[in-house]
Amino acid sequence: MLWACIWLPQLALDAVLRRLPDPAAPLALVGGPAQLRVLHAVNEAAAAAGLRAGMRLAAAQALLPDVAMVEHDPGAEQRWQRFLAAWAYRHSSLVGAEWPGCLVLEVRASFGLIGPWPRIEARLRGELAALGFSHRIAMAPTPRAARVLAGLRDGLAVEQPAAMQALLDRVPVRRALLPDDAGERLHRMGLHDLQGVRALPPDSLRRRFGLSLLEHLAQLYGEADDPLTYYVPPDHFDSRIELECEVESHTALLFPLRRMIGDLCTCLSIRDGGVQRFVLRLEHEEAHTDVEVGLLAAEREPALLFELARGRLERVQLDRPVLAMRLLARELPPFVPATRDLFDARLQQALPWPHLRERLRARLGDAAVHRIAPTGDPRPERAWQRVDGDALRIAQAPPRPPRPLWLLHRPMPLCDRHLVVVSGPERLESGWWDGAEARRDYYVLETSQGQRAWAFAPPGEQGGWMLHGWFA
Repeated sequence: MLWACIWLPQLALDAVLRRLPDPAAPLALVGGPAQLRVLHAVNEAAAAAGLRAGMRLAAAQALLPDVAMVEHDPGAEQRWQRFLAAWAYRHSSLVGAEWPGCLVLEVRASFGLIGPWPRIEARLRGELAALGFSHRIAMAPTPRAARVLAGLRDGLAVEQPAAMQALLDRVPVRRALLPDDAGERLHRMGLHDLQGVRALPPDSLRRRFGLSLLEHLAQLYGEADDPLTYYVPPDHFDSRIELECEVESHTALLFPLRRMIGDLCTCLSIRDGGVQRFVLRLEHEEAHTDVEVGLLAAEREPALLFELARGRLERVQLDRPVLAMRLLARELPPFVPATRDLFDARLQQALPWPHLRERLRARLGDAAVHRIAPTGDPRPERAWQRVDGDALRIAQAPPRPPRPLWLLHRPMPLCDRHLVVVSGPERLESGWWDGAEARRDYYVLETSQGQRAWAFAPPGEQGGWMLHGWFA
């Protein structure tokens, strides 16, 4: 087996920066008790101004008064690590996320599907950069060795166990991630690399440092199995973003919304699933507003889902400021992509019908877009029925004479002294059983302006025309 380690040196900071419109502005994560507030992490702009992790908050504000401060949330850091474990699951079925700020995944099984290690590494780096997380990657035959090598040098890769053992022998003890403070204690004893540690008698090491050190070395060098707990993807998606300030306009919500939709689609691609309904929750001071987004079929394209959520969001009246956003998708059904011809003649800028339909529903409302199916009633106003969704199969319409493309909601008098009868009459007698009896003679007429009208008159008469539709 070959294991790749993805070390995330500033996971908590990247989780905040990726949701900001301007991540280059000075920013610092703040933690600690109220009487001793210190900086947990700073970005490049803040570090260039002299701020550093561990600095007192008062000293940082005196040095850079306009630095943005964000409260450090260890729980959020764990949630983002689980999110990245879900992302890594798309590249490997064996993903471990039990070490803080670090992911390990078995990659040898992916060589036949994706390609050799350089191609897999480039793919991992590209997707991590797109997600907004800084990283260091290394590969080794054991997960602990890959973790140690990632901390030594970015891009370090070794495939053979013998080469790995030779490389580990030269690793400084203080950078070998030994349990507890064993690395520092061994360094003070004059043992500077792992080769010197392994040369000591095992009984002596066990008495001085405990059994955990020997187990770590055995698992590091591949002499014992490493009992990792592998990641299992959840059956739902739940993501929440706290906004930096009170937001009262829809425009300021679009950037975090795009990020959340991108994260949702990443999880959908991992599960090979789609989403047909999700809820966008806008959290206020003591209440929340739910924006439900429903589709007629499961989708997972980021651009489409963002446009649909944006259309629904813009129709919501913001009566109070928004403090946080949450996206919740409980049901993630399997995704079945629409079939397309090999030589698709559709224009590049043209939208597929399912995408256009969902965009119109998001903009105009669910009731504005629907399908039409024929019925057996000959009365024009009752010859069709509304159909919601795609599940119902529409039967063939019964054979009838030509019908106009535009049917008026209610018939209206047709006043034109120069009407010409083109065809007709078509006698219609129906509705005696439901109290809406209709006895009409329908004609196709040509008006004085050359328009083709569909009108009716009382049976046996040609006058008192009532317009019921227009032909194209």
